Amino acid sequence: MGNYDREYLELLSEKYPDEAAACSEIINLRAILALPMGTEHFISDLHGEYGAVTHILNNCSGVILEKVRKLFEDEIGEAECRSLCSLIYYPRQELSLLRERGKLDNEKLRSVIIRLRMLCEMLSSKYTRGYVRKQMPEKWSFVLDELLHMQKDEYGNQEHYRNALLEGIIETEASDELIVAMTELIKRLAVDRLHIVGDIFDRGPEPARLLDALMEHPNIDIQWGNHDILWLGAAAGSAACVFTVLRISLSYDNINMIGRRYGISLRPLMAYSEKYYGSSDKETMLRALNILGFKLEGRIIKRHPGYGMDGRLMLERINFDDYTVRLDEGVFPLNHHQWDTVLRDDPYALLPDEEALIDEYVTAFRESQSLRRHMDFIYKSGSTYLCCNGNLLYHGCIPMTKDGSFAKVRHGGVWYSGKSLMDYADEIVKCGWAKGDESALDMMWYLWCGNDSPFSGRVFHTFERAVLDDKSTWAEPKNHYFDFWEDEGVARMILREFGLDPESGHIINGHTPVKAAKGESPVKAHGKLFIIDGGFCKAYQKTTGIAGYTLVFNSHGLKIKAHRGFKGVNMVLKENADIESDAVQIERFERRRYIADTDEGAKLKRRIEALGELLRAYRSGEIPEKR
Repeated sequence: MGNYDREYLELLSEKYPDEAAACSEIINLRAILALPMGTEHFISDLHGEYGAVTHILNNCSGVILEKVRKLFEDEIGEAECRSLCSLIYYPRQELSLLRERGKLDNEKLRSVIIRLRMLCEMLSSKYTRGYVRKQMPEKWSFVLDELLHMQKDEYGNQEHYRNALLEGIIETEASDELIVAMTELIKRLAVDRLHIVGDIFDRGPEPARLLDALMEHPNIDIQWGNHDILWLGAAAGSAACVFTVLRISLSYDNINMIGRRYGISLRPLMAYSEKYYGSSDKETMLRALNILGFKLEGRIIKRHPGYGMDGRLMLERINFDDYTVRLDEGVFPLNHHQWDTVLRDDPYALLPDEEALIDEYVTAFRESQSLRRHMDFIYKSGSTYLCCNGNLLYHGCIPMTKDGSFAKVRHGGVWYSGKSLMDYADEIVKCGWAKGDESALDMMWYLWCGNDSPFSGRVFHTFERAVLDDKSTWAEPKNHYFDFWEDEGVARMILREFGLDPESGHIINGHTPVKAAKGESPVKAHGKLFIIDGGFCKAYQKTTGIAGYTLVFNSHGLKIKAHRGFKGVNMVLKENADIESDAVQIERFERRRYIADTDEGAKLKRRIEALGELLRAYRSGEIPEKR
């Protein structure tokens, strides 16, 4: 029976019980292999920017406007094309506005539905009818299927049927709901798969709302960023991660989101800050959080000398007689004298009130059901890296040495490097999330900021930035990976390490904002590596000069889109002000790529081979058909 044993084929025969069923599925799968590959979009470093990111999801990084122009620009002009796009992006709001303005009579509704049907038809051409049906909102699947798959006939029966459907939709006042369903289908067909290359949390104001939107996406994966790891660690029970989350949220004025969305109160922290620091204003609470953080981090470093982070044990470097700190570069004055909670003979010891505060917040993070729901999604949809259709995706870096080889990092008495280090990090995150034991939780903190963490890639200078005014001490040394990301040979070495073809493969990386305003390109290593952190986060847009990147990978090639700033939903509705994007074609394939060329295609080919064996077994009589 070839490559498949009888037991396997017997199991397969349960689903395909006779020769006709096996033949039908082989024919179906072979036809699917001939379809063009679906479009993949890659974005990274979302950092809680709900408005801009969800608009990019709604306009499919400009793809919707491109398709609408192609279909209708000659007929209705640019202004009406943009108006139609606004309806697709925000259907309920736009329909309400049109109705208020008296611009939504039955004739307008008919024309909108017909145009949306034409757009659905265009976008569905690269998929099977079965796949398109699965993407349809369930409540409207029958009507959508009928509208979408009509064929012209000699007597115009289908056209008559379609007109009757339209009249029924209008007369039953179901047009608004149908339009919403059609716009949802359009977005699902325009982008087959969305890759989030890390960092959903921190800095921006609405990560929770953004996660609600991402959880609605039908085909999404996440490559964890260091900020995602930090929040996973906090929700799993790492005290150091919890207090880092609180510090970052407070510093970016997002602390109320934690209370509003996750039910974690700020009152215990305020009371502690009042008692020991005399105030509960933002600056004072940040000071309290920083010192608590220094203690918690120091305790982890002392528990794990193998982390190689003894140089970050900063509290024992402080001279409390003159309030200075001794760094490798010299002695520097501290910018405040409020260190009463630090015991001089045991600087990392926790006061009883601090232990109680830590326990309270660790419990609050662990027991927040809304936080658990979001973190479960990030965990289940995520991984340290992903190999997908010849491309390697990861957020941070592959730690390297100064000679361009993979850094060897020791954890638990075992040396890891390259792919094995990434796999180890993946296992640790899963262990920390599932079990929450102290060692795994400590490692979660290390992965957030450790010297040789593949999520971090730099030495964090949190202490210097918090308590020293001399900015020369703030610079954070980076891993040597970043010295080599322009080196095509190194990029090829990394692709080979992960079992990918160095000729056709690419590395897709986030984490480091691209200084586009200063002429830096997101394309590295002669097109082998892409850095797609373009500054969705407003805090970085002065550095990047743009407002985010989308890398588009489709059957024709790769292009990168640089987005300009988002003016808000109101501007879209009032003035059809879309996010404008500048597209650059990075690579055009010599021949179009089909599903046969993808990872999914490889699975389908194996399935065809197995079905072929089953078919031969039916025809030879080795396995009887189930009639």
